[in-house]
Amino acid sequence: MNILVVEDEKNLNDAMCHVLTEDGCHAKAAYDGKAGYELAKTGEYDVVVLDVMLPEMDGFEVVHQLRRDGVATPVIIVTAKTSTTDKIEGLDCGADDYMTKPIDTDELLARIRALSRRKGEVPIDEMKFGDLALDLHTHDLRCNGRDVHLSQKEFEVMRMLMSSTGRVVSKHDLLASIWGTEGDTSENSAEAYISFLRKKLSHLHSEVQITTLRMLGYRLEELG
Repeated sequence: MNILVVEDEKNLNDAMCHVLTEDGCHAKAAYDGKAGYELAKTGEYDVVVLDVMLPEMDGFEVVHQLRRDGVATPVIIVTAKTSTTDKIEGLDCGADDYMTKPIDTDELLARIRALSRRKGEVPIDEMKFGDLALDLHTHDLRCNGRDVHLSQKEFEVMRMLMSSTGRVVSKHDLLASIWGTEGDTSENSAEAYISFLRKKLSHLHSEVQITTLRMLGYRLEELG
């Protein structure tokens, strides 16, 4: 795999490139946003690992411009920004995944492998799974000519499930990404929003269901 790492902290960039090379990838480093954008828009890379706070051009602007250019290369945003607002901004501008520093290298490699398997399927305006389409701008969920509007939290949960393409999303990842915390209160909230979404899927007469896997998490599945 050809991986582009866009990170202005040279030691961190070099360290990530070293880990990727050791894993059998071909890693290319860029140390500012403009250079990263120029390299990424060639479409020669399987995955782009992108910092947010970059000189010349910030990471959100880079990924937004790539999507405007029609470049579908999967992008993982890697940043010290941890707020839910920042995560939403990153995903809404076209990123496929979001990791916060400090980075666990094994997790980074796993996410890169997952994204590389679906290169070229990057949705810009909507996400699809089965008979469902999720509008990333209006937050409407559509199915068979019907649609329902999702609240902000419902939208975030559904987008995370749909972006996992049928893989299990652990409750830990769901809580950390959307609520930014753990604990009984947050767990109850997560379960409540899963219940809300199930009711809306039923209202849409969708063939997609949210399955609970005990001790593991949730995933989307198509009936039949």
